[in-house]
Amino acid sequence: MSLFSMLFRSRKAKNSNVKILSATEFKLHLKNKKVQLVDVRTVMEFKTGCIKNAKNIDFYSGKFNIEFNKLNKNQAVYLYCRSGSRSRQTAYKIEAMGFEEVYDLKGGLIRYK
Repeated sequence: MSLFSMLFRSRKAKNSNVKILSATEFKLHLKNKKVQLVDVRTVMEFKTGCIKNAKNIDFYSGKFNIEFNKLNKNQAVYLYCRSGSRSRQTAYKIEAMGFEEVYDLKGGLIRYK
C-alpha cells in the first residue's frame, strides 16, 4: 500500500503545475510581482508574525475552501506555512480546485527568515 502511495505522489508531483521555490526565489517573486500571498498556518501562529501583506487561511479551518474560492484562480498564489508541509498539501489541493499558478515556499517560514 505504501508503494502505491509513493508512486501516486510522485506522479502527481510530476504532472503538477505547482512550483516549489527556495526562500531566495520566493522573496524575489514577492518583490517583483503583485501576488496573492497566503499563510496557511493557524490564526495563533499567524499572530506571532507573518510575511508582509499575507492573508491568513488556516489549513485546518472548516472555511478553507470557502476562503480560497474568494481568491482569483487566474492570478498567482504564493503559499507558506511554518515548515512547508501544510503549504505543500494546500498547493496540490488548490491546484485541483482550478488555481492555475501556484508557488510553495520550500521549508516554510523557518527557511524564509
